[in-house]
Amino acid sequence: MGKPLTKSQIAEHLAEKSGLTKRAMVQLLDEFAALAYREAKNVFTVPGLGKLKLANRKARIGRNPQTGKAIKIPAKRVVKFRVVKAAKDAILGKK
Repeated sequence: MGKPLTKSQIAEHLAEKSGLTKRAMVQLLDEFAALAYREAKNVFTVPGLGKLKLANRKARIGRNPQTGKAIKIPAKRVVKFRVVKAAKDAILGKK
């Protein structure tokens, strides 16, 4: 596996493809991320990639891996990202 792209590399690639400046692309990426954080409460859809949403996780019993002792894991809210089928097919290939 190769190294993941950095924010700077993503901005540079998008700037080349769109004809905009790298600075404008970095600003666009920052604004896109801020919008996603704000709207995740309502479900934020990234067209062609997936959905970002909040979910409530129930309390449950877990195990301490070192001692094997049962511990109570409290209920909490978590952020989930669900990938759309088109993205899965493009990345993994059709079955």
